[in-house]
Amino acid sequence: MDHSAAVGAVRRHFDRLGEQGQGHPDAEASDRVSREVHRRFLRRFVPRGARVLEIGAGGNRFTTELAARGCRVVVTDPSSARLAAHERRVRGTPAERSVLRREVLDATDVSRYADGEFDAVLAYGGPLSSIRGCAAGALRGLLRLVAPDGVVVASAPSLLGSWRQQPPGLDGRPEPADRRYRWSEVVALVHEAGGELVDGSASNWASAGDPGVLAHLAADRDRWRRFLDHEVAACSEPGARDGGTHILFAARPA
Repeated sequence: MDHSAAVGAVRRHFDRLGEQGQGHPDAEASDRVSREVHRRFLRRFVPRGARVLEIGAGGNRFTTELAARGCRVVVTDPSSARLAAHERRVRGTPAERSVLRREVLDATDVSRYADGEFDAVLAYGGPLSSIRGCAAGALRGLLRLVAPDGVVVASAPSLLGSWRQQPPGLDGRPEPADRRYRWSEVVALVHEAGGELVDGSASNWASAGDPGVLAHLAADRDRWRRFLDHEVAACSEPGARDGGTHILFAARPA
């Protein structure tokens, strides 16, 4: 399947799902951990008041966080149905004032935007993992959009971390359609795209274990807060970056 056909297939898939496919972002304790790790990583690199291009915003996982930092956000997604879901979720909240506009966007073609138009690009979740064969070109395009002192903050599913959670081939399920990365491949991707790697992290390292234990921790506010602090610190260790469900990274133009 060529790229344009693949993009069309992804767009039709999410258009069919609409908001139904979003689920509640914090339905499970592990989802809450993932959101918190992503949130804290975002806060390290996206400055207050920044002009941000949000790639693959879906039903609003991080627009609200950006708005809380006083950012001005251009919200994009490959699916018009998901953008409509985003508008329904954000409309009427204070975060809506931070949304400059919403646009359907294929992350591999950002030619509508000028060089250095944004202070930061946020590409959390699946944008880079759903692009097969042209991820470096897509990341190069995102790096073009940020100012010389700007940053691209992104995440992608972890190959080795997913194996850790579910050994491949043991449950009879087919291999996932999305691209999954090793940390070394993320480093190579940034280099190939002409960027400079700033930092990285895992997401859901210790929290990829027993869900029952995690739910028990989540029921105690003080223990949960301490656990999150330890989890975020552990995820940032270089040796942990392949061990979580996702790999997060920040890159700037070289």
